[in-house]
Amino acid sequence: MGAVQEVLDKIGGIIWGPPLLILLVGTGIFLTFRLTFIQVRLLPYSLKQVFSKQHDKKAEGDISQFQALMTAMAATVGVGNIVGVATAVATGGPGAIFWMWLAGFFGMATKYGEAILAVKYRVKDANGQMAGGPMYYLEHGLKQKWLGVLFALFGALAAFGIGNGTQSKAVADVVNSTFNVPHWITGIALVIFGALVILGGIKSIGRVTAFFVPIMALFYFIAGLTVVIMNFDIVPEAFALIFTDAFSGQAVAGGAIGTVIRFGVARGLFSNEAGLGSAPIAAAAAKTDMPGRQALISMTQVFFDTLVICSITGVTIVMSGKWKDASISAGDLTAQAFGTFLGDFGPYVVAIGLIFFATSTILGWSYYGEKCFQYLVPNPKLVFIYRIAFVLFIFVGATVTLDVIWSFADVMNGLMAIPNLIGLLGLSGVIIYETKRFQAKVKEEKEEKEAAKRA
Repeated sequence: MGAVQEVLDKIGGIIWGPPLLILLVGTGIFLTFRLTFIQVRLLPYSLKQVFSKQHDKKAEGDISQFQALMTAMAATVGVGNIVGVATAVATGGPGAIFWMWLAGFFGMATKYGEAILAVKYRVKDANGQMAGGPMYYLEHGLKQKWLGVLFALFGALAAFGIGNGTQSKAVADVVNSTFNVPHWITGIALVIFGALVILGGIKSIGRVTAFFVPIMALFYFIAGLTVVIMNFDIVPEAFALIFTDAFSGQAVAGGAIGTVIRFGVARGLFSNEAGLGSAPIAAAAAKTDMPGRQALISMTQVFFDTLVICSITGVTIVMSGKWKDASISAGDLTAQAFGTFLGDFGPYVVAIGLIFFATSTILGWSYYGEKCFQYLVPNPKLVFIYRIAFVLFIFVGATVTLDVIWSFADVMNGLMAIPNLIGLLGLSGVIIYETKRFQAKVKEEKEEKEAAKRA
């Protein structure tokens, strides 16, 4: 088993090496320029759409646009926001945060493109529910079904690792270390909670995440904001270090600037999943009148995940100075950093945040994995069996350490991105067309409202 894991780790290192990271960021840069910096131009409008209750309820879809966003946020905001960022800073230095921000900025354009294609090429399944994502726009848009099959296969398998086992294990570990609760008890609790939500399908998941995600994100954000406000005098120094180290790499062992960039970009993309192809699966379920509207809402996912939540973690770690202590593991670094400013309460903030984040990721990824499996095996009974298997595996992840499975899932996770990025680049013309069509409609609606006011 050790030999198998060693091989998988080597394959994972190759897949997640510079070529894929360059392709991921390069796709975001390409779409950013083709869309004329849409993440800057229309961010205020996008944020307004997220919190608007005036969405078209008559449009086709299974859940509201907000619920679709929260489902995607649930899957995205996980261990990477706490442990992933800590790993980036511990290994790459404070400058890694700058490159994480940059990856997030361009990732917003990528996420926009994914969502617009997901809604454009979605279909109705045998149950009358929406099904969409990279596998569908690769088949119906790019006319390359084999790429869609590959994506779905990788996604259905990866869900058990990135969206299940690693998350349940993280929850069980932190509950055990913080509250001294045995792993098996946490495993049972997670299975019961997961069954109550996941077995109900996307509508159940959408309702729970729409309630759950804003609360957990706000809790962590307020805690981080409290740290910043209480220690505002050292905030400028922390930001100065982030920017200077981003281009000098002096804080990194050996002063390797390449290490700073690599870990910042890699952990940023691991956290927000831009280009991975997972989030558009949730976007396809949204009730929306046009692909462009949901795409703008989906774009804000990266903004909240990387530029807000990950920033809270990263800035707090840099301010604390704990990243310099090599004796502190990446898994404990964030808790130590919050403890520096909030005392004994600090580790509890991180523990509670991690529990919420990881549990929500299980909910979101259960839907992703299911939809990938459904694309491969369009049999409702077998799809439900997949759903049950996913729920039961939560207990396995929480109680058993199977590193070989996580290594395998990491490989599958990286392989998901390749066909998805091919689809994004190949269908970039469709993304531009749908964007112009939506913007024309928004302009028309605005003119009609102004005319109505004058009348």
